[in-house]
Amino acid sequence: MSKSAAVILVLVFLTASSLAVTPALSSADTVENSWELKAPMRQARSGLGVAVVNGKIYAIGGSTRSGEWPTYAGGIVGTNEEYDPATDTWAFKMSMFTPRDGFAIASYGGKIYCIGGYTANGSITGVNEVYDPATNTWETRTPMPTPRANLQANVVNGTMYLIGGFIAADNPFGYDVSHAVEVYDPETDTWTQKAPSPYGSAGYATAALDGKIYILAGSRDNLLTTRNIIYDIQSDTWTLGSSAPSYFMSGAAVATTGVMAPKRVYVFDAPCPDRASHPDAPLYSTQVYDPETDRWVAGADLPTGQVDAAVTIIDDVIYVIGGYRETYRDVYDWVYGPQIAKYATNDQYTPFGYGTTPPVIEVVSPVNQTYNASSVSLDFTVNKPAAWMGYSLDGQDNVTITGNTTLYGLSNGLHNVTVYARDELENTGASETIIFSVGAPFPTALVAASTASAAIIGVGLLLYFKKRKHQTK
Repeated sequence: MSKSAAVILVLVFLTASSLAVTPALSSADTVENSWELKAPMRQARSGLGVAVVNGKIYAIGGSTRSGEWPTYAGGIVGTNEEYDPATDTWAFKMSMFTPRDGFAIASYGGKIYCIGGYTANGSITGVNEVYDPATNTWETRTPMPTPRANLQANVVNGTMYLIGGFIAADNPFGYDVSHAVEVYDPETDTWTQKAPSPYGSAGYATAALDGKIYILAGSRDNLLTTRNIIYDIQSDTWTLGSSAPSYFMSGAAVATTGVMAPKRVYVFDAPCPDRASHPDAPLYSTQVYDPETDRWVAGADLPTGQVDAAVTIIDDVIYVIGGYRETYRDVYDWVYGPQIAKYATNDQYTPFGYGTTPPVIEVVSPVNQTYNASSVSLDFTVNKPAAWMGYSLDGQDNVTITGNTTLYGLSNGLHNVTVYARDELENTGASETIIFSVGAPFPTALVAASTASAAIIGVGLLLYFKKRKHQTK
């Protein structure tokens, strides 16, 4: 498959002839800004990665280290579990070659890419391993040029952007915050380096939406931040949006698409109090950013309150999976270390406005021009399955259709057409009203007569010039 074809498939613009399917949640189930506990993973872990292929969630890698200091048990794993939302069940799949946590993960072309992270001995790696759910197999690809951990991957226009993260460093911390921006092309298995980000970030939450990557909170130069960094892929520019209300580290983010819920960026994590410099800072474990208004609101808090979880989305329904919590019994725990509990939780979140977003219709034909025919094709796309579709021509009553059609018997002059679609939840969307015109084509008899006249004139002129040439000899 070519890269351009793959991009088209990833965008999933459904044509109007698509069959209606059952939405992720029925209207009876829809309670916006609410949580529901689903079947937990079989192995509790944090620092894992999750990705979706063909409607199923794959939870890969992470750390199982838990218990009480100094007898922590467990370690870094390559565990791979598949979750089927339709049956609410988990199944083990082939484990990742290199056990890791804090790695970047992304799905593309039906495969899952796991890049970078911390290995079992604590070192930072750039390894790039790819899982194919169709064959339940792994393969090794070209590693990331700059080994990094605690970073994320975002797929935009068929390429993966890996920004920032922690790099190994010779300092008291043993690591430093990276400014690197490296782009991976899964079609060619090649890497390119772009100009470094002006903002170093690690342990951040991130999501891509409409050609922009949002890098939220995390660590800046080893200090917590609420910063909202926006990278515009098209213009290759960096800007700052309004800051998140709460500080957090190792959060997880995802963007709703506008198909089943309005376009927003959702961030999940137990917030980190910064009582020293910001004693009045709010503590929200669900924070929601609207890129259009550059404003934040708080959502319903995480039911478990874990940190370092992973998040993914299916049909604008969000899943927050895994994570851990720390508890300190007394002052000595602050010196020696906390008690750590790992979670296998699978929390399903219904976002704000779920089920209220109307279909988006794009008319491909006709366009704003003159057609020399009384019949014009009506071609359009709808971004989600539709229970009903129709069009209105010149302000008349709607005509029900099942897909692309043809407008017949158009009179000469101006016309306008609007296409409508209604989804299973009774949301109706309308296309832009297209204005076009029909002109009078040349009558066939007139065209034939003109052609015959031109032929006669041409023959006459040819005989005339031949006669003149003969007379001059």
